[in-house]
Amino acid sequence: MSSSVPTFDELIANCTRSAVHLEMRDAYDVDYEEGPFAEWRAGFRHDPADRASWWRPWLDLIQETVGRGVVVRRARIVSEPVTEYIRYEHSGTFTNVAAGEQVRWLARRRASDIALPGNDFWLFDDRVIRWNHFAGNGTWVDEEISEDPAAAKLCADAFEAVWERAIPHEDYKIR
Repeated sequence: MSSSVPTFDELIANCTRSAVHLEMRDAYDVDYEEGPFAEWRAGFRHDPADRASWWRPWLDLIQETVGRGVVVRRARIVSEPVTEYIRYEHSGTFTNVAAGEQVRWLARRRASDIALPGNDFWLFDDRVIRWNHFAGNGTWVDEEISEDPAAAKLCADAFEAVWERAIPHEDYKIR
C-alpha cells in the first residue's frame, strides 16, 4: 500500500462522531502454538481487576477516542454453535467494553435478510471506510480506504441493521 494511505490510528484520530466496526468471520489469524489465542487455550484469562495487563495500546486508544466524545461500536456476526476462536474473543471482550467500546453479537442465522458488504470494515463518521481483507484461513492480507458515498451508505445501513438485531455483549450467551 502507498504511504499516503492513512493508518488506522490516523483515521480514528480524525474521527469526530462515530467509529463502527463490523466483523463477520468466525476466526481471525489463529495461531494454535503461540500468542494470545494459544495462551487462552492453555487456560489464561484476563483478570478484571488487573486493567494494566489488558491488551495495550488498543484499549488506551479506544479509551482516549471515547473520552473525546466519539461513539465506538463493534458488531460481530457469528455462526452458532460458535467456533473456539469466537469463544476466545467473547471471553476477552469485557476489556473492550471497559475501555468504552459498545459491543454486540448477532447469530449469523438472524442476519440472512440483511444486505452486507463482502468484507469486514471500520466506518468513520459515516463517510470513510477501512475495508479489511483476509485470506480464507483468516490471515489479514491488507486494507483499503474508500470514501465512496454509496459504499459508505451500504456500510452504515448494514451496520445499523445488524446493531438493531444484535445482543449486547453482557447479555450474549455463547452457544
